[in-house]
Amino acid sequence: MPATPSSRPRLFTLAWPLLVELVLSVAIGVVGTTLAAHISDIAGAAFAIANQISVTLFLLFRIVGSGVGVVITQSLGGGQRERANRVALASVGASSWIGAVTALVALAGADGLLALLQTPADVLPLAAPFLMALAPAMLFDAWNASMAAVMRAHLRTRDTLLVLVAMHLSHLLLALPVMHGWGPLPALGLPGYALALALSRALGLALHLLLWRRHLDLAPRRADWWHLPRRELAEVLHIGVPAAAENIAWRLSFMAAMAAAGTLGAHALATHAYVQQIGSMIIVFSLATAFAVEIMVGHMVGAGELGAAHRLVRTSLYRGLVISGIVSGVVALAGPLLLRLFTSDAAIVAEGALLLWLGVLVELGRTFNLVVINALRATGDVRFPVVAGAASMLLVLAGGSWLLAIHFGLGLKGLYIAFAADEWIRGLIMWRRWSVHAWVPHARAARRKLRR
Repeated sequence: MPATPSSRPRLFTLAWPLLVELVLSVAIGVVGTTLAAHISDIAGAAFAIANQISVTLFLLFRIVGSGVGVVITQSLGGGQRERANRVALASVGASSWIGAVTALVALAGADGLLALLQTPADVLPLAAPFLMALAPAMLFDAWNASMAAVMRAHLRTRDTLLVLVAMHLSHLLLALPVMHGWGPLPALGLPGYALALALSRALGLALHLLLWRRHLDLAPRRADWWHLPRRELAEVLHIGVPAAAENIAWRLSFMAAMAAAGTLGAHALATHAYVQQIGSMIIVFSLATAFAVEIMVGHMVGAGELGAAHRLVRTSLYRGLVISGIVSGVVALAGPLLLRLFTSDAAIVAEGALLLWLGVLVELGRTFNLVVINALRATGDVRFPVVAGAASMLLVLAGGSWLLAIHFGLGLKGLYIAFAADEWIRGLIMWRRWSVHAWVPHARAARRKLRR
């Protein structure tokens, strides 16, 4: 039976476990960098660049994860539990193939990918084997990402949080002894980190299978691990491919902007790196809200509650802007203090503090994007955000960064002005599309599919 408004959880109930998940993921990245840096500066650099490639490859998993989440939420909202189960099982086979391809790319293409990023010669001997050692974890991550998306679509965000905590704790407990050596265990360095990662992801898969069986009454059969049912996956790819394309377009444009920062010298790169580390803890609030909105809107579309979905997005956007503004403003006020945790260079602290104030504008615009685009995706309106967003990313984010930072000589300030302009342009375009109800035909089409 479809979830009724009275039985459906409140937005905050869904959002807070997602917020904790995101904070933990950011924190684990910082811990990993620290563990690698304790081996040597070169190991720290190798970890950073190989991890960047791994994160980029992880975007391919969103092809399945994003589509699965939307299709299942709409199905459950419309009372089509059997359809939701078929899509969930289809995601397992799709994740196997995408995960296997990604792992093979890391294994066979490690040297080429690292050369593409201009990896220094002294870093390459550590980065290449580390990236190759990450391959098994990528396969497990593909399964875990899709299975977690299914659990969230069923409104079980607390369960996915518990799995994530178990994975991260087991990863850290294993990484410390195998990286640095403990008793009879040899010090494996970065490959030890990758080994611990793979084992922790295997644990996550086992826990997800247990939760699927216990709470969803789902147990993948042997054939489900490789089978690709055309009908179910066509619906998933209709949502997932544009969602992944949007993320890939943003990352490519952002990397182009980072290339502009690279021409400004080591001092500017260090400043930008520290500001990005601080800023990564701000975005999680908007992300958690956006993911929760996507889940709720998907259920409402499936149930035909389009008016309720519209009101939810308006209220969530308002609250998201208030929270984002307050958090980013407090961080900007504390900027000099936070930056001194990374460096004692007065020039870096001064410039970084200014960038954090510009970051307030960036985060407010980003809130528009995250909340509204995720809501549009949940209704089935997926193509317009990609086309309109890609144009802004290319012209404003990538092109504007070079124009302002290099041509007009504004340096990092120009970079952040371009960041803010891109976020606001895309955000306002998406908000106009939502406010004029251009998404309604897509939502009605999704509802009609459920009735077939």
